[in-house]
Amino acid sequence: MPCLEVTKMNDMSYQALIERKNEIMKKSVGIDYSKYENGKIGFDYERLLSDSGYDLEEIMKIQKASGVGNTPLKELKNMTMLARKVAPKGYGARIFVKDESLNDSGSFKARRASISCYHAKKIGYKGVIAATSGNYGAAVASQAAKYGLKCIIVQECFDSRGIGQPEIIEKARACEAYGAEVVQLSVGPELFYTFLRLLEETGYFNASLYSPFSVAGIETLGYEIIQDSLSLTGMEPSAIVVTNAGGGNLTGTARGVLKATDRKVQMIAASVNLKGLHMASDHDFNRKSFTTGHTGFGIPFVTLPDRSDVPRSAARPLRYMDRYVTVNQGEVFFITETLTALEGIERGPAGNISLAAAFALSKEFNENEVIVVQETEYTGAGKHHQAQLDFARQNGIDIYFGNPSEEIPGQSIVLPSDLSLLRTDELDLGKLRDSFIHNAVKKHDSLAKSDIKFLVDETRATEEFVKNTLSNLGIGMEE
Repeated sequence: MPCLEVTKMNDMSYQALIERKNEIMKKSVGIDYSKYENGKIGFDYERLLSDSGYDLEEIMKIQKASGVGNTPLKELKNMTMLARKVAPKGYGARIFVKDESLNDSGSFKARRASISCYHAKKIGYKGVIAATSGNYGAAVASQAAKYGLKCIIVQECFDSRGIGQPEIIEKARACEAYGAEVVQLSVGPELFYTFLRLLEETGYFNASLYSPFSVAGIETLGYEIIQDSLSLTGMEPSAIVVTNAGGGNLTGTARGVLKATDRKVQMIAASVNLKGLHMASDHDFNRKSFTTGHTGFGIPFVTLPDRSDVPRSAARPLRYMDRYVTVNQGEVFFITETLTALEGIERGPAGNISLAAAFALSKEFNENEVIVVQETEYTGAGKHHQAQLDFARQNGIDIYFGNPSEEIPGQSIVLPSDLSLLRTDELDLGKLRDSFIHNAVKKHDSLAKSDIKFLVDETRATEEFVKNTLSNLGIGMEE
């Protein structure tokens, strides 16, 4: 009679595999997340990150040896002059961009992949797996090639008609070019199931975007921004604008900034507004022009970061963001074209989400201040903005010049007919904090005292705010 444990392992049904999720994750990342848990909902976040075993100096050495980091900080003088034409007199901060497209795989994601792949090789894994439709797949494939690791990238590529977005198809091509096996799936719950099954079957390392190794790899980006800004301008930036999706980009950058300076630097998250579109919807899948950096990822991951593919995400954006703004798709496409025409720099639209926000936000800052756009990404083929706009037209999206505030995601893309129409919309951090707390406690009717501190740290709110929110939810405190 077969052992019960073996029988369970052989059960590859969706439900059985999901029930083994934590066990699979623990084995594939090499971290026992349970030892960091405390209270009813809390965990020791700083200890989790410090136990990754890599300090900033060592990470810099690893990245330097693998074609990552030390990218240039470039001043966009013509873009700055253009922004000042619509700014109040004396306003219009100098706009700089950290050109991360010059990493080997063409984006800042190389920083995340570098430490994950280095660690996987160091502790003896034969290969790495990542579930991503974006630049991270190419970054993992590139770094895996450097370390002689096998690589599997699991992508959500198609709708039920078998039609895939040109940007995603281009990223699949890049992954395969670096030697990865690409598993392409249609939109839906199949992605996570397939990811778990492959982790269990292969015994490969889970190169998750949300592991401590991935987030630690981005700290060098924040650190370099401060050092570069001081070298070029003699001052730290007043603000750094970061494209926000799963939150690791902002988290790692902010942590690097904190290690570089004691001066307060505003961390501003920026996402494309895709309100009304459902990210797991077969109907909506090809009616959006951005596969990352949008509110469909940004808001859920801010308010429930542990929805990720590890038990506890190292990406905790609400701990670090000072503001969260959105821009519209038409504004990003417009700024992408403007960057090319005025600065002679052709970069991908997803990386220009933060540039579109920075252009509008620069009008709030004095002309002697510096605002930094945290990253760029490579462009070409399906990642090019013209290919994406053509695809939008094919899917019935109305594209025209007008007021971007009239844009309806999934129905229209409105390019600004006048510079003065470029703006950002501010998200209410108070509401996001409230939503985070609600998500964190919804399975509990009382909390331990240590949980209060955890919620204060997670939300960057006052203890009074946290207690009032808990009171409104009818959550009691244990003695």
